[in-house]
Amino acid sequence: MELTLLQSKLHKACVTQTEVDYDGSCAIDSDLMAAAGICEYQQIDVYNLRNGDRFTTYAISADAGSRTISLNGAAAYRGKVGDRILICAYARLSDAESKTHKPTLVYLDEHNQIIKINSDIVYPRLSAMSD
Repeated sequence: MELTLLQSKLHKACVTQTEVDYDGSCAIDSDLMAAAGICEYQQIDVYNLRNGDRFTTYAISADAGSRTISLNGAAAYRGKVGDRILICAYARLSDAESKTHKPTLVYLDEHNQIIKINSDIVYPRLSAMSD
């Protein structure tokens, strides 16, 4: 059996540009792609935190160090400059591989600078949310 698990995530990436007149995809600073282990042309899901929109596209490399996150083609209609988004890549793993798999989680600030990288998703406890 194969399972599809979260491979990596760019958390709260900030959209820096949109380009309608482009073939499609999401251009991502190649340094950020490397940090998250996202390959060029890999399928990604994008979740827009402003409007709740979700869509599937593929990643392409933008210049290293540019901090670019560009929604291109039809994806340009799914967000606007300044929107904070989650960019998730998934991988198919065997049942055995899934037992030890940990995703790469890359947390970004509003300038797409890396704040931290880890592999644990912590769900907030209800008691912590009511404090």
